[in-house]
Amino acid sequence: MLKDKGLVAELISSLRCLPGVGPKSAQRMAFHLLQQDRQIAKQLAQSLNNAAEQVGFCERCRTLTEHPLCSVCNNPARDPSQLCIVESPADVMTIDQATGFKGLYFVLHGRLSPLDGIGPQELQLDLLDQRLQSGEINEMILATNTTVEGEATAYYIREMAENRQVRSTRIAHGVPLGGELDYVDSSTLSHAFSGRQDM
Repeated sequence: MLKDKGLVAELISSLRCLPGVGPKSAQRMAFHLLQQDRQIAKQLAQSLNNAAEQVGFCERCRTLTEHPLCSVCNNPARDPSQLCIVESPADVMTIDQATGFKGLYFVLHGRLSPLDGIGPQELQLDLLDQRLQSGEINEMILATNTTVEGEATAYYIREMAENRQVRSTRIAHGVPLGGELDYVDSSTLSHAFSGRQDM
């Protein structure tokens, strides 16, 4: 790693803020951008700048968008009676690309974690409660992660749904398709057994 504090070192240091990028990866990326194709480097810088200045949150679901409403919320073909609760905007993209889900979303931007000072207010669950009160939602699908915090968040939101007489469901968790039982951890296997369904 370069020891000076010049522009190259600054670029390497900046690239390290990305998830999963260590010192060596950041160094390779920086040298690639500067040695191979300066035009791509300029385009990347412009794209980052544009996104940082223009992308905000959808007024309805809170995912990332440069418009007041995202393309999902603005799509009249989507089913407003189904609302999927996710932890991050990346989850919206993952579910939309991998499933046939045609409902709407609500992005929490995290999960309940009292030890970290993240409570219902930080997740803006009052906005979710307003949507539940609207009477438009028939089913709320909880797609939070299976961490302790994710499960606690799902439980809290399920209670909110019950108070509004809205049906809540949880996405299935368990043995992955094509997976072998020998390689599945005991916690996942236990969850799969407790959530088994009729065939």
